[in-house]
Amino acid sequence: MIKLNDKANILIKHFVEGQSIRKISRESEFSRNTIRKYIRDHDEKLQDLDKAKSRDEILTLIESLVETPEYDSSNRNKYKMNEAIKKDIAYCIKENKKRRATGRRKLQRKKIDIHEYLLGKGHDISYSTVCNYIRNTYENAAKEAYIKQLYHEGESLQFDYGEANLEIAGKNKTLNMALFTTGFGFHHYGKFYANKKMTSFLDAHVKAFENFNGVYHEVVYDNLKQAVKRFVGPSEKEATEDLVKLSLYYGFKYRFCNAYRGNEKGKVEKGVDFVRRRIFSQKTSFESIEEANAYLAAGLKRLNSMKKAKLDNRSPYELWQQEIPYLLPLKPPYEACREKECRVNKYSFVTFEQNKYSVPDHLVGRFVNSRIYSDYIKIYYNDELVAKHQRIYEVHKCSIEIEHYLLTLKRKPGALKNSLAFHQMAPDLKEIYELYYDNYTRKTKEFIELLELVSEKGLDEIKGAIETLSKNKKSMVTTANIKVLVQKENTPDFTISSEINENSLELLKKWDTMFSLQNHQEVIQ
Repeated sequence: MIKLNDKANILIKHFVEGQSIRKISRESEFSRNTIRKYIRDHDEKLQDLDKAKSRDEILTLIESLVETPEYDSSNRNKYKMNEAIKKDIAYCIKENKKRRATGRRKLQRKKIDIHEYLLGKGHDISYSTVCNYIRNTYENAAKEAYIKQLYHEGESLQFDYGEANLEIAGKNKTLNMALFTTGFGFHHYGKFYANKKMTSFLDAHVKAFENFNGVYHEVVYDNLKQAVKRFVGPSEKEATEDLVKLSLYYGFKYRFCNAYRGNEKGKVEKGVDFVRRRIFSQKTSFESIEEANAYLAAGLKRLNSMKKAKLDNRSPYELWQQEIPYLLPLKPPYEACREKECRVNKYSFVTFEQNKYSVPDHLVGRFVNSRIYSDYIKIYYNDELVAKHQRIYEVHKCSIEIEHYLLTLKRKPGALKNSLAFHQMAPDLKEIYELYYDNYTRKTKEFIELLELVSEKGLDEIKGAIETLSKNKKSMVTTANIKVLVQKENTPDFTISSEINENSLELLKKWDTMFSLQNHQEVIQ
């Protein structure tokens, strides 16, 4: 292709230096027809310039004399684009129409997918040729125009869900990222949830408003089922009862996008992909959802602190700080939970979503009220909190607290060792049992008494007492001796430094020796 410099060299050599067309062709490697064409065209325009009279006509001719050479490729034959390729492209376009009609828009083939499909069928054609053909043949309709939006401080907050495929505790899991993006400054807040249920949806809003230190005047959603209850007309939607209650409590207005118009909340729509790509492109493996959320929070803090040219070299964090005075005042956290009445079965379980959670065994057969949050479950009886469990997102699993079975274990101590409650017991308690109580039934009964003491005093205090006793003699670690130490008043620790503690330990040693001797004599008799 001849360039402007080449054109200038040809014309200067002919008109200024007087070289022939043959010589110019030999030195420049351009054909004589091409050189002749540019010389003839330039000569005709010079003659027209001499005849021109008006200023506009002169300026037009001057521009044409120095314009860059262009090629007309509209009539060029497409050697690669044959009828077989056109037929296969038409098939792909037809399939895309079917998928749009059946609600599977996200499963359409893109141009790059169509190109790969053609290569897979053995066609030899470039990606750009495929794109140009589809654009000229199937996309001649007028393009949709968009109107750029301008938001004021504290005015708009956009919400969307995005999926992230991560490895959690060695298993591949698809987590749902609830992401909020401010309209004024592109400030992001996000959190991972195991599902998209209403409790997660509500909890995300509560956490977001706390993070933003206020409530935005309007929140924008697409047509997700947690926000839209039903379509009333072609463009009117009825909000879900939970969204209405949430907006009524915090005082914000809600707005929905038109169907298939994610661009109407384009900041968060692009933000989901931006956050997912920028934060999780390096690390995708975590021990828990909590660790993944901590990593997400650190990544968002970094992204929100980056200065951007489109924000006049300011960061989203700086713009959010500017918005705080314009936000609606923050209220106490909204109770983002579901309530369900459950009956306690004979194993002292309540069941929710095919999973079982333990409650104190004296409630067997009674009805309790469960409050289900996104991360945990609280269980109440007569308005008193009786149990709290981390929520389980698998199925047919159990969450058990061994303290809930103390009444039953006192009557059936032999059931402790092989019980499910024992296997789910805290590792520290298991270790205490195996070191000091795993001998015979009397020891098991003492361990059950120790569990009562743990419920009353806390595990850390019990461990401190055991450490003190075991330094002197392992056999001194009994529930009775532990009670003596932990029930002493005004004693912050259990070191042997004080005279009182030394005397107490000496007394305990004597008791331990005396009872050991008495038990030995009973065995002999």
